[in-house]
Amino acid sequence: MAQAVLSIDLDAITRNWRALSALSGAAEAGAVVKADCYGLGAGTVAPALAAAGARRFFVAEAHEGAAIRRALGAGPEIFVFAGHMAGDAWVIGDAGLIPMLNSPDQWARHRAALPGHAFGLQFDSGMNRLGLEAADWRAISAEALAAGPRLLMSHLACADEPGHEMNARQLAAFRAMTDGTGVARSLSATGGILLGPDYHFDVTRPGIGLYGGAPFADAAPVVRLSLPVIQIREIPAGETVGYGNTWTASRPSRIATLGAGYADGLIRAMTGKAQVWHGDTPCPLVGRVSMDSMGVDVTDLADTPETLDILGPHQGVDALATMAGTIGYEVLTALGHRYARHYRGGAA
Repeated sequence: MAQAVLSIDLDAITRNWRALSALSGAAEAGAVVKADCYGLGAGTVAPALAAAGARRFFVAEAHEGAAIRRALGAGPEIFVFAGHMAGDAWVIGDAGLIPMLNSPDQWARHRAALPGHAFGLQFDSGMNRLGLEAADWRAISAEALAAGPRLLMSHLACADEPGHEMNARQLAAFRAMTDGTGVARSLSATGGILLGPDYHFDVTRPGIGLYGGAPFADAAPVVRLSLPVIQIREIPAGETVGYGNTWTASRPSRIATLGAGYADGLIRAMTGKAQVWHGDTPCPLVGRVSMDSMGVDVTDLADTPETLDILGPHQGVDALATMAGTIGYEVLTALGHRYARHYRGGAA
């Protein structure tokens, strides 16, 4: 195998969606498909989620939404977290997107550019990232509610920490701004779903949990990344590997050079910390992760591998992320375009 292979299990993604839908109770589970379905390929993954029953999809910005519309066709609702940005009217209108308006300026822009077009409203309940502040909402609420928003939403800052006081504070703030409106509401992504029914409202927005990441501990593994072995060399004790001579062999060693590196999203911070797997046997990375390659100590393997797995059943995205001092989201969304992508299950 000359090319690294990223295998994506569509059946695992849809199992995760069904599980998070069940945990959402009476709320309808949508699906967050921004950033090319967290790097896994929106053109293939989003239709699999739609076939599983998802009818509401969430993206970061309008051009992502247009791509999802092309993949799904007419029917499913596609919400845009960034709202209605300047210059986006034609994309929003042509693709039938629903911008989640974040400010009085966006409300005015949307009303002027696309009168009568569907919209939602996003509220800042304490994260200070996106959304209407309480004072802004009071200024436009009567007019905006009369126009019939499709959804009212906010986003939790600390949902991955169930005991964090911020969760209850944001819940109270969201209720204060939206109780009595009679409009469908959404507060919870994956972490919020796991906080329980008080956080579910009408629509939930599972994201990272669909793709096998924390905090959904029961998620089915979704990805396997197999890296090709370009060369194996024998080195004596005392020789070094890679840029900067950062690793020195303490014994005669066999060093495999793998054909992937930080240009493929395998970040340099993995240097000296991460490992790859040959079946059930872990093998440590040695030397610095380079742009297109990395070194691995395979001295203790009984055979000569053609590939080694950096993601798979023994090491998921969160385990690898922890070794690199980051989060599973970054590992997934950084996966590069030089991989041969193989989809299993679903409609593929």
